[in-house]
Amino acid sequence: MSTTGKLNLKGFNYKRKLRKDQRFSGPLRERASRTPLNATERKSLQKDSSDSEVENEAKGKLLSKKPAWVDEDDEAEENVDMTHRYRKDFMKSDAEKVLTKKKLKRRLEEQFQRAMGGVPAWADLENRKKSKRTASDSDSDGDDDLLCRTGNFISNSESLPRGILKMSTCLPANQERFANGRLATVQFHPSAQVVMTAGHDRSVSLFQVDGIRNPKIQSIYLESFPIYKACFSVDGEQVIATGTHHKMFFVYDMMSGNIIPIQKVRGVEERFLRSFEVSPDGSFMLLTGTSGYLHLLSMKTKELISTMKVNGRCTASAFTPDSSKIYSYSKEGEVFIWDVRSRKCLHKFEDEGSLEGKCIAVSKNNQYVACGSASGVVNLYTTDVCLKENHPKPVKAIMNLVTSATCVTFNPTTEILAVASRETDEAVKLVHIPSYTVFSNFPVFRRKQIYLAQSMDFSPRSGFFSVGNNKGKALLFRLKHYSDF
Repeated sequence: MSTTGKLNLKGFNYKRKLRKDQRFSGPLRERASRTPLNATERKSLQKDSSDSEVENEAKGKLLSKKPAWVDEDDEAEENVDMTHRYRKDFMKSDAEKVLTKKKLKRRLEEQFQRAMGGVPAWADLENRKKSKRTASDSDSDGDDDLLCRTGNFISNSESLPRGILKMSTCLPANQERFANGRLATVQFHPSAQVVMTAGHDRSVSLFQVDGIRNPKIQSIYLESFPIYKACFSVDGEQVIATGTHHKMFFVYDMMSGNIIPIQKVRGVEERFLRSFEVSPDGSFMLLTGTSGYLHLLSMKTKELISTMKVNGRCTASAFTPDSSKIYSYSKEGEVFIWDVRSRKCLHKFEDEGSLEGKCIAVSKNNQYVACGSASGVVNLYTTDVCLKENHPKPVKAIMNLVTSATCVTFNPTTEILAVASRETDEAVKLVHIPSYTVFSNFPVFRRKQIYLAQSMDFSPRSGFFSVGNNKGKALLFRLKHYSDF
């Protein structure tokens, strides 16, 4: 028994020595196996160990310090006076005259999420981290896949191809709240991923566009005011709405949430104010009056600047992209070009074959002017010819509509011209520029969907196209050639 115990103990000590020796390598290991350290070597080792202890102690002190961005005062439970005029709207009852900072912060978060229809993608940190991880994984997988194959890799052309338009049909933009009756206006926000709808049901609604659910952000109701037209301001902070039979109009300030009625514009003697345009630079608002009168207003103050007049009755107007000129289309088929600064008529030309003018649009690059007439013909002109000749020849006469052309609009890249008529079902065509040919696959559906098109608009980077119809729906289409909203 005792012999066996001694053997075990020796074996244990031997193994322990081996483990200590394994910590050294090279000359040190040989030295450790031969002779013990001398006095000089022992002092140097003690010095090294003391230095490491000092370093560890310094690191511990640094780690024990509080971060510079932590403030104890922020953690204190301070009360906030909710009766202040800037915070009154956040009170749910009279009992909440005082709230803590944490509760006020939570209340602000709730209101923001309610206005945005949930937490925006940019504010969800966890989802952003996951998406970054998945994106990096997919990039690495794509690289591996690319290295495993051979062949010619040809990227898609930057310009939009003619013939077939790659697109998909999404849920209506106003899926969560269809308008009751005709939808007068559908328009995309100039900077946010939001679309606005307005109609004869006296409501203006905002929706967040994601192509999947399109959640509703907000709706406002204008009592006894069927809306004829609504439009965003250029900065996207206001919505201007005119009525079907009113001389007044409303301005909805989205930043403050106030609805401001403009009862009367001094100097504008009109029975009704319906059609209007906002200049691309956000400085002017052009009201189309009766008897050929055009009223130029300041967008900031909503006051009259000047009045212009065309021969006959003006049916439609459009600003140039630089806001320096106005194209006005008369019922007699004449187009007047005005200088905004001097309010003088620079030139006038006749729209070829037009018996009655209906709608007009200027392309975003200021290269084309499209004039739609009551016969259904949409003439496409170049702007340089329009400014010089009295009887210009159109580069293309689009004759795909059999009823009156009531709406024309260019996409932001001037590659698509959308033409429509509200007098017959499915009367919407998309024209490819510069080939001037119609896309053959739009509209092609198994059943009627567009019905009578009332309004059309492209998103700021042409990723989406929307058509408002007489059934209260804002139909939404994803144009796959364009990657951005």
